[in-house]
Amino acid sequence: MTQDELKTLVGQAALHYVPDGEIVGVGTGSTVNKFIEALATIKHRVKATVSSSVASTERLKALGFTVLDCNEVGELAVYIDGADEIDDHGYMVKGGGAALTREKIVAAQSRRFICIADESKLVSALGAFALPVEVIPMASRRIARQFAAMGGKATLRLDRLGKPLVTDNDQHILDVTGLRLTDPLAFETQVNQWPGVVTVGVFAQQKAQVCLLATAQGVKTLSFE
Repeated sequence: MTQDELKTLVGQAALHYVPDGEIVGVGTGSTVNKFIEALATIKHRVKATVSSSVASTERLKALGFTVLDCNEVGELAVYIDGADEIDDHGYMVKGGGAALTREKIVAAQSRRFICIADESKLVSALGAFALPVEVIPMASRRIARQFAAMGGKATLRLDRLGKPLVTDNDQHILDVTGLRLTDPLAFETQVNQWPGVVTVGVFAQQKAQVCLLATAQGVKTLSFE
């Protein structure tokens, strides 16, 4: 199967985790776009949605979904999103699509996080994928030096015009390479305390409860509950 076919397969499989008549948390990215397309086939069962990015909000509204702000709702039954990496504990690296802060907010508001990914995203230890960190611009160089002291190399993410990419929250992103995250929980706690860090793209506090993993043989379900 092609990558696109795998994403379609796992996006459709995620429908099994959408409860009737509930508000559904929806993530961001190419795999989630396939889930949104699948979700449109059962739109009548979905009360409303909460989105983790402007891009997903626009896609959902174009398909006729009601999209609510986090502050308009209480606890969400489920949040469905992709990952750049996921390990065998359900810990993830996210933020390749620059929506990590809002993704973490919606995940924290949800009872269950269902990760949808293809088998290439499953790793024994996090760190091969560049770690996204959303930062306040005035702190970016100092934060880069702090990562350098840990053995990492932080690079400011640029947009297609070669300018610093600006997130939906009007902040910048550092992509950090050279780190192997053997204790994701401790690492997330440490980096989130650095002044100027908005969010680090390690999802350990808000880990996945279930991962639907698309393979050439079908969708494999990994449970971390």
